[in-house]
Amino acid sequence: MPRSDVVLSIEGLSISADVRGETVWPVTDVHVSVRAGEVVGLVGESGSGKSLTALSVPRLLPENVRIIDGLITVAGKDMSLLTDSELSRVRGGIVGMVFQDSLASLNPTKTVGQQVAEVVRLHDAVSRTQAEAKAVDVLADVGLPQPRERFRSYPHQLSGGMRQRVAIAMAIACEPQLVIADEPTTALDVTVQAQILALLRRLVDDRGMGVLLITHDLGVVANVADRTTVMYGGRTVEDCTVIDAFEAMRHPYTEALVASAPRLSGLDSAGDGIPGAPPNPAHPEPGCPFEPRCSHAQSDCVVAPPPYITANNGHRFACFHPLLAHEVSRG
Repeated sequence: MPRSDVVLSIEGLSISADVRGETVWPVTDVHVSVRAGEVVGLVGESGSGKSLTALSVPRLLPENVRIIDGLITVAGKDMSLLTDSELSRVRGGIVGMVFQDSLASLNPTKTVGQQVAEVVRLHDAVSRTQAEAKAVDVLADVGLPQPRERFRSYPHQLSGGMRQRVAIAMAIACEPQLVIADEPTTALDVTVQAQILALLRRLVDDRGMGVLLITHDLGVVANVADRTTVMYGGRTVEDCTVIDAFEAMRHPYTEALVASAPRLSGLDSAGDGIPGAPPNPAHPEPGCPFEPRCSHAQSDCVVAPPPYITANNGHRFACFHPLLAHEVSRG
């Protein structure tokens, strides 16, 4: 069971970006939290602001993107107050990152063992020999076959699943309190996806770290996460347990995601069956961003965005007309 200590808190995050001379607002008033020993799935269609939200935590945003409001704390540290050198210690030391394309995130000129050992030496005061020994241990912990032999392998000599295990090893090598995994299984086949997700779940349970898992696939969330935070149009629209996300959701967008999720295959994208298109971040409407696509919308939905409220059970959502239990479609 997740512990109560919060390792990541994002409150009221808003981000602007300069795109071809035009200012857009891809993220507005986002709220996300992750506790130790917990996997939180950050879910939404492409363009919902998930990856920008994640990259804002270790301050890895592109140069044309700026945080304009909000508070981000990791293990109690206000990330906006850290110097560049302090951020360097946080990246990899307190926050580990796992990206979608493991081949692009690994250095092709160095062995995978060298790359894991470099992370260890960067954050821990150990010798090269000690770092290499720890790298072998971490490679073994993430389930890489024959870790001592694979230590000397180059990324191109490994399969996609093995490379993703190496990427996870680099992320956890210094025992971070938080790991951010951005679509870590998208490029893998279904069998390997299941193995990587099971690995993440085991590492959370064994090490007590928190994981923010970014995905468009509700099947991934159902299999590995404790809670889910749903984003739409750059906003947080719902935050609840995974069970409530499927059986007692309050926001119509979450209902639409569940209804449109593929039933027989994980190859399709969640949300493909929702009529209409996501909002344009360059021209945000004054009301609820989901209103044009929502079958429950009423006249007040076009006037202003709904507030983010918390129900008695901790279930949070932003909707003027939330679903009731008897209204939830079991589709």
